[in-house]
Amino acid sequence: MSQNKLAHSLSSRHILMIALGSAIGTGFFFGAGESIKLAGPAILLSYALGGIMMYIVVRALGEMAVAEPSSGSFSYYAYKYIGNYAGFVSGWNYWFNYIIVSMLELTATSIFMDYWFPNVTHWIVTLVVMIIFTIINLLHVRIFGEFEFWFAGIKVTTVICLVLFGIYIIGFDHNSNQGVSNIGNLWQNGGFFANGLQGFLFSFVIVVFSFGGTELVGITAGEAENPEKTIPMAINGIIVRIILFYIATLGIVMCLYPWNKIDANVSPFVDVFRQIGINKAASLMNLVAISAALSSLNSGIYGTARMVYNLADQQNAPKFMKKTSEKGIPYNAIIFSVICIAITVLLNYLYPKKIFNILLAIATIAAIINWLTILVTHASFKKKAKNTGSYPSLFYPWSSIFAAIFLITVASIMFFMPDMKLAIMIAPGWILLLSIGYFIKTKIKGEIIDE
Repeated sequence: MSQNKLAHSLSSRHILMIALGSAIGTGFFFGAGESIKLAGPAILLSYALGGIMMYIVVRALGEMAVAEPSSGSFSYYAYKYIGNYAGFVSGWNYWFNYIIVSMLELTATSIFMDYWFPNVTHWIVTLVVMIIFTIINLLHVRIFGEFEFWFAGIKVTTVICLVLFGIYIIGFDHNSNQGVSNIGNLWQNGGFFANGLQGFLFSFVIVVFSFGGTELVGITAGEAENPEKTIPMAINGIIVRIILFYIATLGIVMCLYPWNKIDANVSPFVDVFRQIGINKAASLMNLVAISAALSSLNSGIYGTARMVYNLADQQNAPKFMKKTSEKGIPYNAIIFSVICIAITVLLNYLYPKKIFNILLAIATIAAIINWLTILVTHASFKKKAKNTGSYPSLFYPWSSIFAAIFLITVASIMFFMPDMKLAIMIAPGWILLLSIGYFIKTKIKGEIIDE
């Protein structure tokens, strides 16, 4: 393979399983506890509405990805259909978002390990995990794909088993020291909207974070063997994933155990099985939660490296970031991203108790910016593209308007949440910093051309 070209080695089964597993990460296994605490049983409605929004966004990205497959995903489309500035800002913001998410997944892994090894310091766990997954991503994109295939397979299989096992327990009215496991737990203990409108609205922030990474399917289009076929198949399954992975699973959890007694500081899936006396299932769920975090980290390294590679292709990142190995691996982009993610080791050493919530808030607002960028870019694509492909968005433009209003509303809600307010205040400064970076880049480039 010639240098500076990515491998097209991700098969249909890789992409379909990556799409299945991309929405099941820390937001699902860890953040669900906080979302249940905020909204109570109404969290099921929150995930349903958030899922509709996410499908609209990814469907818009999918239309562009099928028409013009690119590993730069929406950064490439923003660059082409809006302008160089949009490509620069959206690409680096996506990179930043996934760097933060990867930091979050590393931190979550160390938190999950506390269940078995409470005395092992977090920074040691993050360092070891970081080294392992850097090596995986440097070997071959097919190896990345295989790891994601099996990680996602574990997650999906576990969720299906959890739902079936939960239905079995509920069907027999399992008794625990906290009462009977049955469907009545969804409207008892304060009702379906137990925490009122405020709790319901606040829960949307955790919901948005939980769906982060779903857009990764757009980036895989650039290394897919047959994107015209696999991308639509992967995206069409999003609704099924949301119903099964979030609505059905969280509904089962809240039926098994009173929602108001679930510990928001640990994975609700681990906590519930432990509280109803099924400790082996609790240990298994903790193992799966770790695999979910590792899977998201693996995807994070992949996604950030491909975005930097594409930015270099647009001349929006240093040229050496476009270098690839004989196997089509963008090794400079991977090493650069990994070094940035590795800051997590230091952060876990300095702020082991606070770092998770800080990273979650920043990742959420960065994701909102990414998804709004996709919607704006898609609108420009619909106007300017000569060929919009064979996978059009549904109910456009009204669907995109709904999704944009939803995302802007969630960003506004974050301002009223103490743990999230800081991220909202940082966001304008981050965009300003990127704008300054773009100005400096264009000025330097202009001077070089003049010479």
